[in-house]
Amino acid sequence: MSSVELIPGIMQRKVRTERLEMAYLVTGTGETPLVLVHGNCSSSHFFQDFMLLLAAQGRFTVYAPDMRGYGDSETLPVDATRGVRDYADDLASFVRQLGLPAFHLFGWSLGGNIVIQYAIDHPETVRSLTLQATGSPFGFGGSRDAEGTPTWPDFAGSGGGTINAEFARRIAEGDRGSEQFSPRTVMNALYFKPPFRVSPEREELFVSSILTTKVTEGNYSSDMRPSPNWPMVAPGTLGVNNALSPRYLNQGELTDLATKPPILWVHGVDDQIVSDTSLSELGFLGQLGAVPGWPGSEIYPPQPMKAQIRSVLERYRANGGEVREVMLQECGHSPHIEKPEEVLRALTEFVAVH
Repeated sequence: MSSVELIPGIMQRKVRTERLEMAYLVTGTGETPLVLVHGNCSSSHFFQDFMLLLAAQGRFTVYAPDMRGYGDSETLPVDATRGVRDYADDLASFVRQLGLPAFHLFGWSLGGNIVIQYAIDHPETVRSLTLQATGSPFGFGGSRDAEGTPTWPDFAGSGGGTINAEFARRIAEGDRGSEQFSPRTVMNALYFKPPFRVSPEREELFVSSILTTKVTEGNYSSDMRPSPNWPMVAPGTLGVNNALSPRYLNQGELTDLATKPPILWVHGVDDQIVSDTSLSELGFLGQLGAVPGWPGSEIYPPQPMKAQIRSVLERYRANGGEVREVMLQECGHSPHIEKPEEVLRALTEFVAVH
């Protein structure tokens, strides 16, 4: 039984792959398979309304799995030293177990990094790759320029030690309130561009989805190592937040694939999570004075996340790949929720030619 409310028309199923038990949502009866991969501190349930819009096109069967440690899938530790490959390998085991033919793949935020890794490892199975508000190919935190150059040799400023401990605590406690750092408040401030709000019913559903995040040592954890370099924490080896450290995650090899799936990059102009001025990244927070001891922009500049994404995609195009960018005005980190019709149009038009 789903731990989060299901909208009529959406079914949840579970499948045992060779790696783990995975819960997934499914809808639609079309001949074209489309797989949606959620982001950090969320689950497949953030996709439900968008899945119904896609299914109404009549051409798709839409699948949205919960990644390990999220939603109703099995909770297993994440080996951060593999970057996001644990997740990408889980995704590969999922599509093999379902017996899907070549399919269209859509990743949101962390899900963007997961689908990039999947495409690197299995490009022949991907008909198209949609990156919505994707994380940088050079991870989160700890890099200084469009090429992903590390800010410090030990990648200080990235990994589990950089997460907001109060936010993590409130997830673990199942907080449904509206105080500072509660999942509800963080969602409305950062997942969406204020003053955008979903309906009260959807807000409760999304909060429930965030609360499925497993705040455990091997999943959404604060595993870290001390560092002599500001901000005095370097990445550990377990969990999603360390997996996103550039110490372990560098997806620049995407540009060198012999088989290059066409890529659609959809993102909001006002994204405050994946941004060159991210309100979740310590370089920018230090610049704002929110983190003490910031050594200045020459030593620790904000990570230029969108510049990094654009740099990799430009190289992908220069090496023969197809890239289309759709940048949405008055939109934050969740375009499929904030601007669903625009994302639907961009995605269906892109998929139609592939």
